[in-house]
Amino acid sequence: MEQERTLVLIKPDGVQRGLIGEIITRFERKGLKPVGLKLLTLSKDKAEELYSPHVGKFFYDYLVQFMTSNPIVALAVEGNDAIELVRMINGATKPMESAPGSIRGDFSIDITHNVVHASDSPENAERELRVLFDDGEILEYQRIDEAVLYGPDL
Repeated sequence: MEQERTLVLIKPDGVQRGLIGEIITRFERKGLKPVGLKLLTLSKDKAEELYSPHVGKFFYDYLVQFMTSNPIVALAVEGNDAIELVRMINGATKPMESAPGSIRGDFSIDITHNVVHASDSPENAERELRVLFDDGEILEYQRIDEAVLYGPDL
């Protein structure tokens, strides 16, 4: 296991539906540590930068429009194998393929309005975190239960 940081976005539909607390709670209960958090309206420039790997794909323009339509929550989380854990908690991108108990399995039925976004690799996590968080906005601290979660040799 390796300590990682990754990005989670609560998309406009998740914010509008009042799911912010529920979603953050799921990550915390799994043992992931929030290290950065903000509510914002994503600018078109930031949305285009965030989703730049998808330029030219049929869904790109609609995705940028949707992600800038209403506030989102940007959440930086940290923990052992955080990228894989977050993606498991989120569920499959296609909600109909998401297991019950996952965020998408419980709260979404549309591939774009699927409540959350998560980085899919260490490289994308690093790039995406830089898009959403400025220097000093991601904090370092130790949770009181980290020795229980990860063992005493942290």
